[in-house]
Amino acid sequence: MNKTIRDIILVIIGSFIFSAGVNTFIISGQLGEGGVTGLAITLYYAFHISPAISNFVLNAILLVVGFKYLSRRNTYLTILATVLMSIFLKLTETWHVETDNIIINAIFGGSCVGLGIGIIVIAGGTSGGTTILARIVSKYTEFNTAYALLFFDLIVVLISLTEIPIAKALVTVVSLYIGTKVMDFVIEGLNTKKAMTIISSKPDEVAKVIDTEVGRGLTILNGRGYFSKQEKDILYVVITKTQISKAKRLIRQTDQDAFLVIHDVRDVYGNGFLMED
Repeated sequence: MNKTIRDIILVIIGSFIFSAGVNTFIISGQLGEGGVTGLAITLYYAFHISPAISNFVLNAILLVVGFKYLSRRNTYLTILATVLMSIFLKLTETWHVETDNIIINAIFGGSCVGLGIGIIVIAGGTSGGTTILARIVSKYTEFNTAYALLFFDLIVVLISLTEIPIAKALVTVVSLYIGTKVMDFVIEGLNTKKAMTIISSKPDEVAKVIDTEVGRGLTILNGRGYFSKQEKDILYVVITKTQISKAKRLIRQTDQDAFLVIHDVRDVYGNGFLMED
């Protein structure tokens, strides 16, 4: 129950940040946007249809098409996000920040959009529309959600060229890229993991201190030195970013001659780490 409440709160926050960013920076700068919101903005420029209305209608259509590819929980949270975004788009439609440089609009608009969608995805939902398609692509391919979404967004930008000049379309691409990087960081960067490969003459002692002091289990692999031809135990452990300093200090204290390599890890599932919905 507590997790459900937390996820609902995250969806509310993410939806508000997204909608406020669209009105305050994207539409204010006469820029385009990706996904269904981009189509809604294009309709607004062309026919003065409120993005709140067109965004809801278009999202509802895509949700009906793609709901079978989402879990029940994903579907409920996506419906909530879709409704909230339309409400917040309406409530913040008078919010405008006028600047003399549309790059500023692109930076802050893209950041708000990426942050908002990232928070919603963390909660287990989507922002609807092409994000549903991106989640489907991410589920069945090696592409992550952020970059699959960027692909669909670029298609929408091409459509928006019917209503905005190419110069602003190019700035829109910059905004989309910023949004993608921000979303990628929110989804994966805030829960970063590192892998450590350790070669030590005291493998058991090092393994024990990491297990007891850091609280992470290790895997011991068999290895052999190329020049020495000696058999060696290689320790492999995945830890959180905040545990790196402590682990390095403990390894040095246990074996000053230990050889340590730290790797970036993209996705970690199971064995004490969070599973993706």
